[in-house]
Amino acid sequence: MQRILVVDDAELNRELLREMLKDDYEIEMAENGDEALLLLNRYGGDLTAVLLDLQMPKKDGFSVIVEMKGSGLIKKIPVLVISGEYDVEVENQCFQLGVSDFIHKPFVGSIVKNRVKNTIDLFDCKNQLELKVIEQEETLREQGQIIRIQEEKLREEKNFNRLMMEYRSAIMEVETRLKVLNGEFSQEYNRNPFESIKSRLKSPASIYEKMERRGFPMTMDSIRENLTDVAGLRVICSFPDDIYRLADLFIRQDDIILIRRKDYISNPKPNGYRSLHLIVDVPIFLSHEKKYMKVEVQFRTIAMDFWASLEHKLKYKKDVENTDEIERLLKNCADSIEDLDYQMQEIRNKIDRER
Repeated sequence: MQRILVVDDAELNRELLREMLKDDYEIEMAENGDEALLLLNRYGGDLTAVLLDLQMPKKDGFSVIVEMKGSGLIKKIPVLVISGEYDVEVENQCFQLGVSDFIHKPFVGSIVKNRVKNTIDLFDCKNQLELKVIEQEETLREQGQIIRIQEEKLREEKNFNRLMMEYRSAIMEVETRLKVLNGEFSQEYNRNPFESIKSRLKSPASIYEKMERRGFPMTMDSIRENLTDVAGLRVICSFPDDIYRLADLFIRQDDIILIRRKDYISNPKPNGYRSLHLIVDVPIFLSHEKKYMKVEVQFRTIAMDFWASLEHKLKYKKDVENTDEIERLLKNCADSIEDLDYQMQEIRNKIDRER
């Protein structure tokens, strides 16, 4: 049976509580704070709960709570304060010190039993959750160490470095083709279909983590076959119709192979995210061979990119409060941005027609 300590200077209160709880728990009793601390030191973690009166001679209940807090016992053993008064300030002070609950006089057997049981159950659940969090943190630390070790191994591997060189070459190939189209538009129509191009190569740590998470073998052929976003480009356009025009011209080139197209502009994600994604095979020309490499190309307007950047920062920022409200506001912003993009496009069209 679980062991409970009842601390009260009134023998009648101690006996009443013992009678109410003796069928479910082993009861230890103390008539003042000094005796309570002796029993706490004797039984320690074997105690399941402490029922503690505040007003006692010699050492009172507050002093016991303070010492339990100082020694860390308050985090290991739930304390229920026995009180004959409803004093808000006293209760707040006790809760701030780490007390779990109150049992008010006069005692009612069913209430006492339920409060003790519920407090013990909740305290056990809390401790189990804390242990799981600690275990998960340790697991994450171990995973982080494994990823760092694997990252260093990948950086030192000649075949991996060559593969990254090939992906960088593919990025340059896509950039060059898009810049040629941009130059042609500038010459023919006196305007540019895009404002800027941003590129990135996935880090070794990210590559390892994604391959491990998806259960793929960590080989160069497996990376090439199973990951489509090692090489990525983001093309920032002024207007939505420029996105479609530029993307169509790009994939119509006879040596570009379209693998997958995802249109999140016509069909936005539920959170409001909008962008046009293309996964393509792009040829690169090496000293002894021509080779195709997968590249992910994302097309966005300036407003879409601003929204996505903000959403990404908030998504990975810790300890953000009111996340539901923030998500609602972001969705509203996404809808407003969509309207703004098409309004600006219509203004541009009117200007073009009047030339």
